[in-house]
Amino acid sequence: VALPAVPERLEIGKGRIVRTGHKVAILSLGTRLGEALKAADALDAKGLSTTVADLRFAKPLDEDLIRKLLTTHEVAITIEENAVGGLGAHVLTFASDTGLIDAGLKLRTLRLPDVFQDHDKPEIQYAQAGLDADAIIDSVLKALRWNEETTLGDVRA
Repeated sequence: VALPAVPERLEIGKGRIVRTGHKVAILSLGTRLGEALKAADALDAKGLSTTVADLRFAKPLDEDLIRKLLTTHEVAITIEENAVGGLGAHVLTFASDTGLIDAGLKLRTLRLPDVFQDHDKPEIQYAQAGLDADAIIDSVLKALRWNEETTLGDVRA
């Protein structure tokens, strides 16, 4: 990871917007930020303008940033290297307690599955765990009930 030329002091509990869009918001915590950006590129190519946020902290939550993202996007995805009960659960609870999901927001959480995972190359383990760009894209498209028509000759698949 490239380090900034001038060290930056991080404000505790404050995230940052890394990329701005208006349809999909990806809220990343930890090392999955690179995959979130890859997913955003692919989603943008499909016409789904995507914001990527680096939340940086699970506690305290950056409630202002999360509220802004959840009220200005149709779909929000959290992604983290944690189990059930991590950032995604905190964002879901915050959204529920404050009524942010009442207007039809589609909110999904991506996290490590509650299984023993065989050791392998990291990229293989992340793909198996559903924590790579493809899994983010799949979650967004399923939340939107996206249905791309594929034509095979005269037969639609």
